[in-house]
Amino acid sequence: MSMPKGSNVPVPTSALRVELGWRTGPGVPDADASALLLVSGKVRSDGDFVFYNQPVHSSGAVRHVGKQNSGGQVTDSLLVDLARVEPAVETVILAASADGGSFGRVPGLYIQVLDDRQGTQIARFDSTDASVETAFVLGEFYRRQGAWKFRAVGQGYSSGLEGLATDYGITVDEPQHTAPPAAPQAPAGQPFGAPPAPGARVDGPPPPVAFPATVPPPVMAPPPAPPAAPPAPVRLSKVTLTKEAPSVSLTKQGGTSGGMRVNLNWEVRKQFSGWGSKRGRAVANHSDLDLDLCALYELSDGRKGVVQALGNAFGALHQPPYIHLDGDDRTGAVTSGENLTINLDHKQDFRRILIFVTIYEGARSFADLHATVTLQPLNGAPIDFSLDECTVPSTVCALALITSNAGDLIVQREARYLVPERGVSPQRTVDYAYGWGMNWTPGRK
Repeated sequence: MSMPKGSNVPVPTSALRVELGWRTGPGVPDADASALLLVSGKVRSDGDFVFYNQPVHSSGAVRHVGKQNSGGQVTDSLLVDLARVEPAVETVILAASADGGSFGRVPGLYIQVLDDRQGTQIARFDSTDASVETAFVLGEFYRRQGAWKFRAVGQGYSSGLEGLATDYGITVDEPQHTAPPAAPQAPAGQPFGAPPAPGARVDGPPPPVAFPATVPPPVMAPPPAPPAAPPAPVRLSKVTLTKEAPSVSLTKQGGTSGGMRVNLNWEVRKQFSGWGSKRGRAVANHSDLDLDLCALYELSDGRKGVVQALGNAFGALHQPPYIHLDGDDRTGAVTSGENLTINLDHKQDFRRILIFVTIYEGARSFADLHATVTLQPLNGAPIDFSLDECTVPSTVCALALITSNAGDLIVQREARYLVPERGVSPQRTVDYAYGWGMNWTPGRK
């Protein structure tokens, strides 16, 4: 049952899932969930802002999980463990921002609080009066006499996520426009650059003072230490690839150097036959679902290969192939997941890179699996996209194709499920589909 605006209900001091939900369709803006941890109505630092570019709070109490689209019903989720919220924090704001329009064009907007272990609903608020707002505070957790409550808020901002963030004390990264320094002026009646007239005063340091040989010069105090650099402001920009807008230039987004991290995180929201559920992750025979993030590469000199956990082919970051797999994760957690790093300092050495994922064990297909891919350049906006629902018996999915174009790298969303033929490995299947032309031998972890 939906709560009326302004009402509140008690919630358990435990791990909770907060879902922002709406119905998508043509012309419907995208939306993103976020959270702010407040002390006396303000954040203590920019680290108290949890959203798509900063998905985990330092305390571990709040995490941004990501989106799921099931038949046009979209959810973006946060995990909030109230038992881990620091004692000083009085309020956790639960907000949303719209991308590509106002919330008046987002149908069926709601927020609900679920028990993360059981999946049972604790509270729900349906927003029905949004209009021009591009950021919305849908609800909040707050402390009362040592316990936690949830309040349905439903108040918005027409200034977007930036307006919401700055209202609570966040420093937002935005272009700064400064006037150019004034040109130096010559003294009146004297052309610039001419030597000074005899006896004229010249602005500048005074001449050095001579001291007798028997008198040591005074000891000068060391210059004061420079002030500590202020923390980097929060960057709100991002790029979400969709079927309608599937590609982006890394150069146009500022991603021209340094390492670009490619992250895959996942969760299983439905239970398979014979499976149990462990904190939102599906498990089969007490083993976690194991997905492997991989990359096929072709360098500009014609060399080809694969980076993957299978066969311990983890690659290298500072020598060919300039791609490195960080490790083999079995949780899919947003704080870790599977990670590849691509060295953009060597972007001229790449001809093409295909990022793909295979199921190593724990499931027979990607059905009921929700996965999010994020490409995070050291400089520039992050690029993310979610996988569509899988309706075929696929064990390998091509995620993104990165190709060289006149010195630029273009990221193309693939999100393409492939079905291996009988006796053909997932790696060989994706090779055939994209014409890599490599020879494959069996391998193991």
